[in-house]
Amino acid sequence: MDKVRALGESLSFDPLNPKDWLNWLGSFAMFGVWAIMFAETGLLIGFFLPGDSLLFIAGVAASPVAEAMGFTAIPIWGLLIGAPICAILGAQTGHWLGARYGRRMFSRPDSRLFKQEYVEKTEHYFRKFGPGKAVVLARFIPIVRTFMNPVAGVLGMPAKEFFLWNVIGGILWTDGILLAGYFLAERIQNSIGAENIDKYILPFVFVIVLISLIPIFIEMIRARREKRREAAAAKIDALR
Repeated sequence: MDKVRALGESLSFDPLNPKDWLNWLGSFAMFGVWAIMFAETGLLIGFFLPGDSLLFIAGVAASPVAEAMGFTAIPIWGLLIGAPICAILGAQTGHWLGARYGRRMFSRPDSRLFKQEYVEKTEHYFRKFGPGKAVVLARFIPIVRTFMNPVAGVLGMPAKEFFLWNVIGGILWTDGILLAGYFLAERIQNSIGAENIDKYILPFVFVIVLISLIPIFIEMIRARREKRREAAAAKIDALR
């Protein structure tokens, strides 16, 4: 009976559900979070792994109400220190691979997991916002954060400059979302109940990511205004 139950649990595992990851990893959840942070930011095959949602739920699992909500407790300091380090190391690895192998990394046909448009979108952000801002802002954009690091290497961003912005972005992203989950955990329990958290994981994370994308929207508005000013100045010069 136990074997049948274990098989059923393994078959119901959803790799996109962060709660499934934490339940499956059990007492090794903290190390699992570290590994996923590295894989998602350093290995191209890691872009389908849960990033924002895993960090948020890990923060909940590190809160004082973790056990009441059905989680194996995770030490918050281990997450706050280990997660950004692994995310930074992963991104640095991605940058090195991009600088080392160039566009050969992306010379593959489209598939269910890989599409050339992912690379094109990442290059668009890199050129639009500039290397530093792009590396930081990409942390908050799923898929783009995986491809940004090798793309930065391919496009020749110096390793030292990349490291500086990589550290800033890695800490803001990981610790920011971890702390959001940690401090909101009790409110979540009191308002929706532990049994309903699965239904609200994505909405909570969506709000967090939306807030984190505000700088991108501001930059886009500034860029449009700048283009309009340049166009108006060009018209004035043409009339003179």
